[in-house]
Amino acid sequence: MNPYLNPDDIKQAYFKIQLEDNYNFLEEDLQKLADGFIMAAMPAIVKTERDMCIKFVNSLNTNVARALGEYRDNL
Repeated sequence: MNPYLNPDDIKQAYFKIQLEDNYNFLEEDLQKLADGFIMAAMPAIVKTERDMCIKFVNSLNTNVARALGEYRDNL
């Protein structure tokens, strides 16, 4: 189970999606799909957040932003 969505959140998201067919997924299947999508998107989400953080810090202090960028490159 992912730490970002609980089973109720997953069900709510599924019901909001307009699919062409009625798949009648089991709750466990929906959780597995959600986990898979979240884990697949996680590297891009983390990179985007890091880039936004460095950009913000750069607007305040370029030396700190440079050091933060170098530190994060090593993570």
